[in-house]
Amino acid sequence: MASLIDRHTAFVAALREAGLPVSVAEGLDAVRAMRAVDLLDRETLRAAYAATLVKRPTHRPVFDTLFDLWYPAALGDGSAPASDRPARTRGPDGRPLPPPLDPAVQERRQALFDLLLDGDDAGLRQFARTAVAEYGRAEGQGSWFATGVTRALSPETLMANLLNAVLTGQERGGMAERVARRTFDERISRFRDLVATEVRRRIAEDTGVERTARISARPPIEHLDFNRASRAELAALRREVYPLARRLASRLVQKQRAGNRGRLDFRRTVRASLGTGGVPLATRHRPRRPHKPELVVLCDASDSVSSFAHFTLLLTFALREQFSKVRAFAFIDGTDEITEYFAPGADVVDAMTRMAAEADLVWITGRSNYGNAIKMFSDKYGDAVTSRTSLLILGDARSNYGELSLPVLRTLVDRTRHAYWLNPEPRPQWDTGDSAASAYGGLLPMFECRNLAQLATFVEELA
Repeated sequence: MASLIDRHTAFVAALREAGLPVSVAEGLDAVRAMRAVDLLDRETLRAAYAATLVKRPTHRPVFDTLFDLWYPAALGDGSAPASDRPARTRGPDGRPLPPPLDPAVQERRQALFDLLLDGDDAGLRQFARTAVAEYGRAEGQGSWFATGVTRALSPETLMANLLNAVLTGQERGGMAERVARRTFDERISRFRDLVATEVRRRIAEDTGVERTARISARPPIEHLDFNRASRAELAALRREVYPLARRLASRLVQKQRAGNRGRLDFRRTVRASLGTGGVPLATRHRPRRPHKPELVVLCDASDSVSSFAHFTLLLTFALREQFSKVRAFAFIDGTDEITEYFAPGADVVDAMTRMAAEADLVWITGRSNYGNAIKMFSDKYGDAVTSRTSLLILGDARSNYGELSLPVLRTLVDRTRHAYWLNPEPRPQWDTGDSAASAYGGLLPMFECRNLAQLATFVEELA
């Protein structure tokens, strides 16, 4: 029992370290739930833990990764006995034949084909363990790799035969094929996930669970560093950014209404003064006409913050629906407008590729030069900033020790209704090296913004 308590405590600590908000009370709830389930039923135990510890769907992948490490489905080899495995065929030089020429590999591919065709999840799980045991460790290497399994078995290349097996006599290209293709894509993806889980389990047995957990667990989407997001994670970020964009727009409208009253209503003011002997103790104003604010986004697109620039486009895509007008500009050492790339339905990554190929962002060196970029923005696009504009600057404020153009930026900020700077660097790195964070932060509020949680904090602080 002591070992089970230790494992539970370490598992909950690993969840917290990975960014999941697990309180002490929730950890105790999980212990109570464990008393009500069969501990030998691993999936029931997983469900009990998830019900008490997981708060959001986006937290579930991290939870499952860590659960599989702390409560593995097998120990040791965990696969078929060595005598039941087909031996790798070797060539005249004594080395294993390439997978396409190896009868043993082709036998395994046929077995995988049958499992994918039948949708046998239990069999697929056991097959993944065996496949990792056979192909997951290269000769002469001590570690484990999922790429060895997928390279040997190439599950994606089985798609054509799988479709042929279920679409016999049916018209190709129709609904039946699309449904079948989606089904087999999901099963192949499931096999890849099982292989990755088995590889992590074996690495954990070799190097330690704690170390493997720190390396393997990706943070939940709200704590994922924008600079480390994959293409799939960018799609998830886009879905999460939209609610924040709506809240940001509403916050700016509230600040506008609170900070500016309408024009003086002279007639109502005089009429109200009659009750105080003709002295206008209180003025009356005409109500302001509500309107969506305008937004200008100025984004650093240099290599040092390229992934953050992806997030900038995500945010701009979302904000364009909340503001009456959105104009987006990117810069490196030159500045160019990129609003035209924000067509409805456009892919963010494709927009970034097009921006890199078509936008004129390089002046001389192609290295960050905030001073020249700000000056060029003011000269070419200064009319974009008006008293109705909210200006949002996104960048790390690192100008390679060049000119900063602080007076030019001050003029732009004074002209706007609101101005904010989002910096993707951790605050302790501000003002180190060539960072001019404090210099720019003295002209407009600067916020650390490396993930969705910090973006949400920024939005809340505007209230």
